[in-house]
Amino acid sequence: MEKLNLAFAFLGAGLGAGLAIIGAGAGIGRLAASAMEGIARQPQAAGLIQTAMIVSAALIEGATLFALVICIILAFK
Repeated sequence: MEKLNLAFAFLGAGLGAGLAIIGAGAGIGRLAASAMEGIARQPQAAGLIQTAMIVSAALIEGATLFALVICIILAFK
């Protein structure tokens, strides 16, 4: 029974990590697409848009890393 619980813990951690990565990829993809559209519409605001995009991408990556660490901790608990 102990091995089954460990197997389910690893399965749950793998699924959680996969969903976190998929969400981050979708979020950053949507962010970049919107930024490129904004820069295409107003080229003079490119610097401000790029700065906001980089900050937002860093926040998305941070949340994803946090989710992955939680999955790893739960898998080995």
